[in-house]
Amino acid sequence: MASGQRKKAAMQRKLQQLRSVTNSSAVNKASIIVDATRYIEELKQKVEGLNSELGTAESSSTSQDKLPMVTVETLEKGFLINVFSERNCPGMLVAILDAFEELGLDVLDARVSCEDTFQLEAVGGESQENESIDAQVVKQAVLQAINNMD
Repeated sequence: MASGQRKKAAMQRKLQQLRSVTNSSAVNKASIIVDATRYIEELKQKVEGLNSELGTAESSSTSQDKLPMVTVETLEKGFLINVFSERNCPGMLVAILDAFEELGLDVLDARVSCEDTFQLEAVGGESQENESIDAQVVKQAVLQAINNMD
């Protein structure tokens, strides 16, 4: 007999919990369940709306030009510069090399791939007549050169 009362009490607690989560003012089980069903449908519609908005936002962001990923590491005498872009643009390599020249960096070694994506790994050494350059300055100059292409 006690287990029946525990089950009933557990069911009452769960119905009360369901009622509070769904903001239901219903009293009987059937009405609480109907309110919960409506609440679940509302949530589904909200999720679909948010997914739709997210899909729209993603498609508009993919249509916009994404900035390439640029990393610059300081080496003993110069920098290791990596540039990766999901899209290849004519003139990107030239713009980056022009930025190196403006900074007074000599390209000591470079590997470039620009078939579908653009990928550059270059070792740039500072010219003797130049002041010391910070890695952040190199990164900003490369990003600026790419931005100015468009």
